[in-house]
Amino acid sequence: MENKDKVLQEESWFEKIKEKIDPKHRKLISKLLIHAILIVIGLCMLIPFLWMLSASFKEELEIFKFPIEWIPSNPTLKNYASIFFNEKYNFGRFYWNSLEIAILMTLAQIVTCSMAAYAFAKLEFPGRDKIFLGYLGTLMVPFHVTMIPLFILIKAMKLVDTPWALILPGAFDAYGVFLLRQFYLGIPNELSEAAKIDGCGHFRIYAQIILPNVKPAIATLSIFTFLWSWNNFLKPLIFINSPEKMTITLGLKTFVSEYNVEFGKIMAGTTLAVLPVIIVFFIAQRYFIEGLALSGIKG
Repeated sequence: MENKDKVLQEESWFEKIKEKIDPKHRKLISKLLIHAILIVIGLCMLIPFLWMLSASFKEELEIFKFPIEWIPSNPTLKNYASIFFNEKYNFGRFYWNSLEIAILMTLAQIVTCSMAAYAFAKLEFPGRDKIFLGYLGTLMVPFHVTMIPLFILIKAMKLVDTPWALILPGAFDAYGVFLLRQFYLGIPNELSEAAKIDGCGHFRIYAQIILPNVKPAIATLSIFTFLWSWNNFLKPLIFINSPEKMTITLGLKTFVSEYNVEFGKIMAGTTLAVLPVIIVFFIAQRYFIEGLALSGIKG
């Protein structure tokens, strides 16, 4: 009984305070609390990245000092210089390989996915919806199931140990088609019909009417594709053998030997590896956020 009385007293106290607060102030306080919580969560997520950045400017012996020295007392660029100017690592080459593959794969997916999505959303042909459902079903098949057949196919095409072994399989993606199709369905068919009356063909309708109206979806797909390609480790490990053709994810592994791990160089390389992703996101973030907001209500 005493506990119940305490709870009731606390509730009545809370209600009295709540009544005294103006409704407008309540909204402001709730927004401030939400923002404060989100800021704390954001800072917690940033801590590993800040430690990585700090460690990249330290000597090996200083990296794991405790308490953590967030701002190095003796900062050095030795780690960055080593990974770029030491022939043993060839980090600049790894960087270029990853950029080349990620950019080409992103452009290829934008073309193939946007065209396939147009066909599934705006064209009428027998079995369209069944084919689309079957295409979506491939999303449930993990890469590990298709890994060996894909390797046999790539080997038969004599593309092993070339960038095309990564670019061509990654140029087609069911998720990208699904994402763009949802946006296409939100575009009124009257626009396409009016264009047909004016004598436009399907390709002109696709290029001049559909694509300009789905920029948020294109930006979203571009970021996802670039990020997936840039961070991919398993496929390059399977298809790439030559050190000079390795991507940045494989290149970071060269800092780990059987008897030694060069943490300073790993942190410097990882810091540089994160930069393109951040740049791409900031360039397309407006469209990206708009795309995420609209993808849930279109279609």
